[in-house]
Amino acid sequence: MFATMTSSGAGEPAGPWRRGLARVTALVLAALLVVLIGLVAIANQRRDEALSLQRHSYEMLLGIRDFDAAMARAEAALGRFAISGAPETGRVYFDQWSLAGTRLDRLSELAGPDAVQRPLIGALRALYDRRGRELAAPARSAAAREGWSALAAFDRAGKSDSLARLSALVEQISRNERATLTTLSVAAERSGARSNLLAALLSLLGVLLSIIGIVLAALAVRAVRARREAGRRAGALELAVAAQTRELRDANERLQAEATTRAAAEAQLHQAQKMEAIGQLTGGIAHDFNNMLAVVVGGLELAKRRLGGGSPDAARHIDHALDGAGRAAALTRRLLAFARAEPLRPEHVDATRLLRGMRDLLDRTLGERIVIDLAVPDDGWSVWCDPHQLENAILNLAVNARDALGGEGSVGVATANVRLAADDVGTLPSGDYLRIDVRDAGCGMDATVMERAFEPFFTTKPVGKGTGLGLSQIFGFVRQSGGDIVITSRPGAGTCVSLYLPRHIAEPSAVVGVAPPLPAPMTKDGHGETIMVVEDDARVRASTVAALQELGYRPVACACGEDALVVLRTRRDVRLIISDVVMPGMSGPELIDMVHTEYPDVATIFVTGYAGEADNGDRLRGHAVLRKPFTIAGLSRAVAESLASTEQAATAG
Repeated sequence: MFATMTSSGAGEPAGPWRRGLARVTALVLAALLVVLIGLVAIANQRRDEALSLQRHSYEMLLGIRDFDAAMARAEAALGRFAISGAPETGRVYFDQWSLAGTRLDRLSELAGPDAVQRPLIGALRALYDRRGRELAAPARSAAAREGWSALAAFDRAGKSDSLARLSALVEQISRNERATLTTLSVAAERSGARSNLLAALLSLLGVLLSIIGIVLAALAVRAVRARREAGRRAGALELAVAAQTRELRDANERLQAEATTRAAAEAQLHQAQKMEAIGQLTGGIAHDFNNMLAVVVGGLELAKRRLGGGSPDAARHIDHALDGAGRAAALTRRLLAFARAEPLRPEHVDATRLLRGMRDLLDRTLGERIVIDLAVPDDGWSVWCDPHQLENAILNLAVNARDALGGEGSVGVATANVRLAADDVGTLPSGDYLRIDVRDAGCGMDATVMERAFEPFFTTKPVGKGTGLGLSQIFGFVRQSGGDIVITSRPGAGTCVSLYLPRHIAEPSAVVGVAPPLPAPMTKDGHGETIMVVEDDARVRASTVAALQELGYRPVACACGEDALVVLRTRRDVRLIISDVVMPGMSGPELIDMVHTEYPDVATIFVTGYAGEADNGDRLRGHAVLRKPFTIAGLSRAVAESLASTEQAATAG
């Protein structure tokens, strides 16, 4: 009984002790569990921070690599542009150079307040701007198709120390990021090892807790395993999110680049289509206008020849009408020259007469709210250049001046004879030059815009208002003509563009810029030769037939190519065919091809009112071409030459 009581008595105080010990143990284990969980959380947070910094370093490395690659592609494209002068290669250079600037902006954002990388990125920006200025000269020369000059400028740019400094800075930035990435990798590994150690301790704690109770141990083990799985899933999810983020960022950049390229291409295509439509419209109008002028000129000349010794006032009025028709014909030629693109055709040009003759064209083009101040002295020197290209250059500069004025104000066009010493203007040699100034008092340009004004594809106009090729084309034309171009401007103080063209001396008969005097009336040169006239316009056909009759020929009129073939099969006395080029149904070249197959001895003269048909039509080559409107003297000369050449060929055969 004592033993029982002792045992019972001993058990009573043991229960609370054991419960207290269990509580203390549970509290210690709980505290230890809380501490371990906190340490694991801290380790995971540090690991996440290390991974985030690693991603930042990877982005910096990718950004500096993309910047270096874009710079290399831009310089390679400029080299090809300097060799070929192809505008599409110039656009590649411009796009890649802009892409390099975009990559550099992204690097500046990524560097943030980094005390090591921030100054290096700033130095890289300065070298990028300097390199852009060094490459501007070969770009301008390439746009002007100055092959060797562009290559020489590109070679000089390639020898600049900026290349080595750029490479050194790129390497330094990459080296810094790689060192940072190595440090972060070590820190991440340490955080991972610490996390693994804490997980092991947590597992041991689970084992200890399993001794206390199977259920508690099972729950603890399950919780540990759940935490481990969550950690692994979180890591995998972070990696997947990072990969998807990179893919989305790359896809977004590609889409933005494609959208920018597509927008630029669509704008250029729209501009090209618009200019093509304008050219076609201008050609069609000029063609019809030349048909009407052919009737007017032919009728006036016939009236003058029939007038004989009649009233001198009537003869004077006819001369005035002929002079007006000649000026109208010159206007149509000017419109056609403006509408087409062609290689330079330099001639001796009296710039004074040419500019005065452009007065009406400038007034109509610039509008009533623009006043043309033309200061062109009589003693201005002549130059050697393409007159149509010079007209286009003056017209484009005047339009730019109008835009700078906002559509209202005064545009000045002036000439001056200047004698330059060597290198007074650019690299021009010493000598006599004619300076042509186009001046306005508009918004002006700052130094940055003037520095890039002649670069191809550079424009300050809104999208759809300019292609960026106008000044570069003028620059190329002036350089090809042996001259130079200078811009003087200040913001808010207006702009003056000066063209310097070398002086040229020639006989007065070679001067371009004034309509030639009307020839004296011709005598009858024909001896009854039969000449077929194929013309769909009844008025032009009647005028041409009357002129041939006046010259002593026997004309046969046909309204189309099909009628001409029917007549030729019944008449064997046709010596010459005068055919229009564009006709309904069978065209003039198609008719002549069929005629020469069956009647090779018949001479041919094509008549056209559209200069593009004669200049660009391969099927007109090798045949005489008479431009509408033509005079009776011109018709007589063309017919006589064609008949004479046919007789010489028959004699030689």
